[in-house]
Amino acid sequence: MIFWQHELQLAARPRGFHLITDEIDEALRSAPSASVGLLHILIKHTSASLTLNENADPAVRRDFERYFQSLAPDTDRNAPYEHTYEGPDDLPAHFKASLLGSHLTLPVTDGRLNIGTWQGVYLGEHRTRASGRRLVLTFQSH
Repeated sequence: MIFWQHELQLAARPRGFHLITDEIDEALRSAPSASVGLLHILIKHTSASLTLNENADPAVRRDFERYFQSLAPDTDRNAPYEHTYEGPDDLPAHFKASLLGSHLTLPVTDGRLNIGTWQGVYLGEHRTRASGRRLVLTFQSH
């Protein structure tokens, strides 16, 4: 059984949904070579998320942002939430991250993610002023 783990630092991005598939594939090149395996991706933050979805039309990512913003809009400090210490996008960011999730497990074939032609990994950035995000990539093969 082969295990490889790498922490990937993503640059800061504005609020929204961003394709990060290429960055993950690039990091995966450092993993031990194996014809078949699984890559587990964990985001080490509670106000950002990961999801697998449409990778060709940028309108999908913009629609995602509009939808999730309407589902859990930013609030003012007088909102009925207790957790507003970091601003009006604080608790809504946690809601969005919980709905979408903090990890993915994807197949790897011949050193690359084996996902559909029209699929890509999104970083869901739910904060207005976020710093860079960290991912833990864990590759498993035998």
